[in-house]
Amino acid sequence: MAARENILVIKHGALGDVVLAQSPFQAIRAHHPDAKITLLTTAMFKPFLEKSGLFDEIWVDEKPKLWQLGRLTALRKNLRQGHFARVYDLQTSSRSSSYFKLFPAGSRPEWSGIAKGCSHFDSNPQRKVIHTIERQKEQLRQAGIEHLPAPDFSWANSDLTGFDLPENFALLVPGGSAHRPEKRWPADRYAALAVALTEKGMTPVLIGGTAEAEAIAHIQVHCPEAVDLSSRTHLEDLATLGTRAALAVGNDTGPLHLIAAVGCFVTVLFSNASNPVRARPRGRAVTVLQEDNLENLALETVLESLKIEKGEA
Repeated sequence: MAARENILVIKHGALGDVVLAQSPFQAIRAHHPDAKITLLTTAMFKPFLEKSGLFDEIWVDEKPKLWQLGRLTALRKNLRQGHFARVYDLQTSSRSSSYFKLFPAGSRPEWSGIAKGCSHFDSNPQRKVIHTIERQKEQLRQAGIEHLPAPDFSWANSDLTGFDLPENFALLVPGGSAHRPEKRWPADRYAALAVALTEKGMTPVLIGGTAEAEAIAHIQVHCPEAVDLSSRTHLEDLATLGTRAALAVGNDTGPLHLIAAVGCFVTVLFSNASNPVRARPRGRAVTVLQEDNLENLALETVLESLKIEKGEA
């Protein structure tokens, strides 16, 4: 009996990056149906992606520094003992590209990425200016994978009964990178939006973590009807909430990528701190609103994108 082919996929990144890699993950599995596929990712995504059924093993990359010789040696040993026939580097960072050199020079696996000297170098001159999905699609095409399927998150489901949610609710995602406050629409605008949704008969459900505690508390002061799920949701919960919500509004942040990917009607708010051409959420109904400074984005503009008039009951 022939040994199974060993394939390695590398994907770190933030939540939005991992969500946008779902289609490539599926394409790689379809292209190598009988292979043993290992994913190298960060610890926070392992429990979530194990449920996808797309990988036989998931390794946690501790991302060793150059001076952490013990960890670096352990990573090199694992990579070499994996006996990989091909590596798909979907991260294509300087770090992930450097892993190419951890394999012996004379017996390196086929490598799809941008590592110097790799077998399937992504030569697309537009790779730095196009959307992540298109970039990965072209990278995989150059590696012989022609079809990128629609993302399927049907495996990411959970029981929401413990949240005791009403039938008609809207998700608000007022957070974002803690070190990038310019990517956040002001909390008082989210509060006014929550009130408008309540007047429309829709319960606002607030999504976030400890970094959003202040903004969420501000929203609840002005809209006590809002349901606070901050720090209570797992990634599977976000996906399931996205399939049930009437709509979602949020900043350019990871949870909104997952909510959009499962088909929710999403309005995403961009400042000039990030480029929606390259990094907007993808889904069946995604509206992008952009202002250089999000403080200048009016509530009325967001309500119009949702087809809701201010003060309408």
